[in-house]
Order: sequence, then C-alpha cells, then structure tokens
Amino acid sequence: MTDNPILFSPFQIKNLTLKNRITMAPTYLGYANPDGTVSELLLDHYREMAASGAAMIVVENAVVNQAGSGSPFSIRAYGDEVSQGLSDLARVIKDQGAMAVQQINHAGRFAFSPDPVAPTGGANNMPPREMTRDDIDQTVEAFAAAANRVKAAGFDGVEIHGGTGYLIAQFISPHTNKREDEYGGTLENRLRFPLRVFEAVQKAVGPDFPVGHRFMAYEGLPGGLQLADSSIWAMELAKRGVAYLSVMFGTYESFLLPEYVEAERHEGFMAPYAGQIKKAAPDIPIITAGRIQSPETAEKILAAGTADLIGLARVLLADPLWPQKAADKGLGPIIPCEPTCSLCMKRIASGK
Repeated sequence: MTDNPILFSPFQIKNLTLKNRITMAPTYLGYANPDGTVSELLLDHYREMAASGAAMIVVENAVVNQAGSGSPFSIRAYGDEVSQGLSDLARVIKDQGAMAVQQINHAGRFAFSPDPVAPTGGANNMPPREMTRDDIDQTVEAFAAAANRVKAAGFDGVEIHGGTGYLIAQFISPHTNKREDEYGGTLENRLRFPLRVFEAVQKAVGPDFPVGHRFMAYEGLPGGLQLADSSIWAMELAKRGVAYLSVMFGTYESFLLPEYVEAERHEGFMAPYAGQIKKAAPDIPIITAGRIQSPETAEKILAAGTADLIGLARVLLADPLWPQKAADKGLGPIIPCEPTCSLCMKRIASGK
C-alpha cells in the first residue's frame, strides 16, 4: 500500500523519534536459556522482528526476581550474569534501525515458583501465599533494579507489564485483590502497589528514560477490572509522566471464556478499549493491538484517533514482512495470522 499517510508518519515518545506508527507488541516465546539468559535463538528472532520495518520492538517480559518467573524459559532481568545477553539483545534490535524496549514483569500467582506470591493468598492455605509488606517492598525494589539493568544494557526504554493478569493487574483487580490493608479494598488502595512500582522504576532510570506500561483496560471477568476503574488508573499514570500505554484486555482466566474467544477472532478487537483509555488520558501515546491483520484497518484506527500506534504481535510472527508489504515494496500479499489456529498459545500453555 502507498496510501497510508498516518501509518508511515513519524511519532514522538518522550525523547524517542519513531520512524513510523508500527510497533511489535511483547509476545512471549519461551526461547530463553534454562537459566534465563538470552539465547542465540532469541537474538535471531528479535533480529528478524527488528528488520521487519517496525519502528519499535518491545521484547517479551523479563522477570524481576526468581519468585516472579512465569516460566522456566523466561528471560531474566536480575543477576549480573544476564547483563551481557540483554546488551546483545538491545544491540541486535537497534542495529536493524528499530527502537528497543524491554518489558519487565512479575507473574504473581501465575509464577512458575515453589513459593508463588500474590495480593491475596489461596484458599485453605493453598498457594499462592499472600504478600507481606516486606514482600511488597522487596518487589518494588526488584522492579526498579530490573529497569536500571535494562537501561544499562542499552535499551531505549522499559515497559512495566500491567496486563494479562500478572502481579500488577492482580493488585488492581477486585477479582484477585481481597486484601484488607492499605493495599486492598478501595481503588485508591488497589492502585497503591502499581503506582509505587511505576514511581520506583521512573526514579531508578531517571526522567529522560521512557517508561511505558502494558495496560489492562478490561479484565473480561465477572467482578473483575472494568473500564471505569482502569480509566482512573490511566489518569494516575499520566500524572506521573508515563511514556505510553499499550492497551489490552483479558487475562489467563478470561482467555478461554466465550466472550474473549469470539472477540479475538475479529480484526482490531482491542481497539475499542484503547479508544476509551485514550479519552481518559488524551495526552498520552496509546498503542493498540489485537489481530490487526491489514494496513487498512491500522490506518482507520489511527485516523479515528482511537490510538496513536499499532502493535503487532502474532500478526508479525505470521509475516515478519508485514510493515514492508504494507509500504507496498513489491513483496507480495501479507500472510495473515489464522484466527482459528492459536497454535502459538497452545504450545506456550503446554510449556513448549
């Protein structure tokens, strides 16, 4: 295509100038070495993704401490032994002309850990264990240390994972946070830990280093996070200078529900939620994803002001030449991500 004036226009995120409006949304692969260090397979994959023509590549979540690992094959962002691999990862992305952002995360109750922790403990003393105030303080410090390591590795920015039902989302959601102290109950209390994490990360990396946020707008569960509350969360992050919000909906619990299964078959299915968050925080760059198969759909989303940037995840895996084909470089039609497949999700769910 050649008639996409917005999709291929530059965009500014803090001090970063993106060459177009296409980003790679973080997509977990399970390619890390068993010790959490960066593998050659990871380097090869992200080199290919960065060569796609996308302006910004957001690397899948790197865990901030051992208790927060969601998989035995997750990237680690703690321990000096991971630093070289993270530097190599940032370099291969930037060498291809893309901005490199590393996502950091704690899986909370979904952690692959002998001692998983969460805002609220499991029933009948079953895992996960309810986090103590010391656990909370140490986890805030772990996020800050991981962000500092990401910056030292040469990345252009860091993204805090607040989606998919992981720890930060668990604190915000009334479905998973049943605490009765200052970290539970009211929305103000449920936001206390997520905002502490953001502020600690921002302080660790300094005011000129972009801190983005993977942002859950709607949980898709009865009694879960709704747009009214997530809009307030967005406004609080905007007050604190968040670099961008990468908006999504759904968690591991809602991914199998009929509402979500039906929604994800449709192109751009997360865009309406991004549009609502854009209304709440109009001055913050908004990324939307959700099976945006065609450049025409991407352009319509941008032209409508629903979002400022397009995030491609599985779509970019299906065709790493999507951005170049969208720019009409004579490379043939875009290979679509098959809506009824979900093989990638099935393999991840089975630990492969």
